[in-house]
Amino acid sequence: MTELVQDRYKVAFRLYPYARSPDQDAPAPVRHKVIVVGGGPIGLAIALDLGRRGVPVLLLDDHEGAGLGSRALCFAKRTLEICDRLGAAGPMLAKGVQWNLGKVFHDDRLLYEFNLLPEGGHAFPAFINLQQPWFEKFLHDAILTAQAEGAPIELRGRNRVDAVTPGADHVTLEVTTPDGPYRLQADWLIACDGARSPLRGMLGLAFDGRVFEDNFLIADVKMKADFPTERWFWFEPHFKSGDSALLHKQPDDIWRIDFQLGWNIDRARELEPARIRARVDAMLGPGVEYELDWCSIYTFQCRRMERFRHGRVLFAGDSAHQVSPFGARGANSGIQDVDNLAWKLALVVEGTAPEALLDSYDAERVQAADENILNSTRATDFITPKSPVSKLFRNAVLQLAEHLPFARTLVNSGRLSVPCTHDGSALNGPDHALMPARTRPGSPCPDAPAAGGWLLAQLGRGFTLMTIDAEAPERLTAHGLTVPRLALAATPELTARYLGAARSAVYLIRPDQHVAARWEGYDEAAVSAALARAIGKEGAPC
Repeated sequence: MTELVQDRYKVAFRLYPYARSPDQDAPAPVRHKVIVVGGGPIGLAIALDLGRRGVPVLLLDDHEGAGLGSRALCFAKRTLEICDRLGAAGPMLAKGVQWNLGKVFHDDRLLYEFNLLPEGGHAFPAFINLQQPWFEKFLHDAILTAQAEGAPIELRGRNRVDAVTPGADHVTLEVTTPDGPYRLQADWLIACDGARSPLRGMLGLAFDGRVFEDNFLIADVKMKADFPTERWFWFEPHFKSGDSALLHKQPDDIWRIDFQLGWNIDRARELEPARIRARVDAMLGPGVEYELDWCSIYTFQCRRMERFRHGRVLFAGDSAHQVSPFGARGANSGIQDVDNLAWKLALVVEGTAPEALLDSYDAERVQAADENILNSTRATDFITPKSPVSKLFRNAVLQLAEHLPFARTLVNSGRLSVPCTHDGSALNGPDHALMPARTRPGSPCPDAPAAGGWLLAQLGRGFTLMTIDAEAPERLTAHGLTVPRLALAATPELTARYLGAARSAVYLIRPDQHVAARWEGYDEAAVSAALARAIGKEGAPC
């Protein structure tokens, strides 16, 4: 990625400045339970999640805090729900620009508009727009709060990992600092070091998929404007600043504009401020005052590793999978990796679950990566047709979409991020045919007003037995776990989302707020068996 950054952006949030650690003076490598490499949003989130679960975790980053520029921008409802569980969503929601609506244009014509959250009864909007440095800062603020409450989290800036040696029951790391090199050992190593992942390269692991040749220009501009807080996307825009264009509002009067530049461009020339201004002027019209805040040219790839677990090394976020930016599936899917991995690794570290439970992280998140890559690739192929025939088809769809609703389902300006339902997961237990398909085993729980608050705010601390108009004990103790009951009475929202045609419901909810199993009534043996299955101990005695 090539960038043009204003002078005032050269100072990022310095979240974890370098300080010498006693580990650097130890006569032998100090061993840690979990080491996370990479201090971006995924690394910070996994460190926070593990630490809040009581797992000692050390994060190493080769810098000292949040990077430059807006980069990741659109954070989805599911990401906010996860961050709420981690104690970070409040300031994100306060700072971010909330939106549910979008519009799609072709040339100068509005084809249609859409609402990503037409259903009421949810704590969070469909999306917020928030620059990545702020997202990272709020995660770091939540880490500081967790540390003050006793969470065993340590952050070390300017600690660059230069070599990794896997062992049978640990991993050895060679680390370089401003004071020289030292060595560490980890029972478990989590690689969150980005799409170019040095750790992946050190281990000689492949990263396969498609590489796209189209170039896109990001121009973040600071201006006062009366555009609504919506996602606007143009195919073949009338202002001729690019083959496609995208407009988003950010906090602090910053607007994100993306222009599609095509293949074989002169990057240095396209990043000249005068040339960027010419494109922005053509889009905004004459007389609009603005400042260029941050600009970048990017290409993208849709690739993933074959497996996300390699013995004691686990990969998450862009180090494991990469998608195009269309649909905001990058950082959002990485945060869902965190949501899936942290509780499983915590149970393994404390000895409650077998190591094999971590294989379900690989299986479920590879499934999610494939779903994201499929959607991302389809969007890219629609936005950037690769042949005259495909462009003819694309434009015919756009012409029909202006008048015929069925054609709008074929328009793809980026299917926006939604969480994956893990159908077929080895952790899934029994289902019930009369209950809604959207809450079948493997699915993320939809929020709803419940018991004087929000449902998801009452889930996620561990396994939960959620009952709706059903009798059950206050808690179940089995397989080394105590599962509390959340007793609810049916409401219109709970009926639509969880009961369906059933008279009552009993749900076993995983710590990541995904459904493990469900029944119409409580049966202790059935719930115990489903719990064993959900922690990788199917068939184990209570």
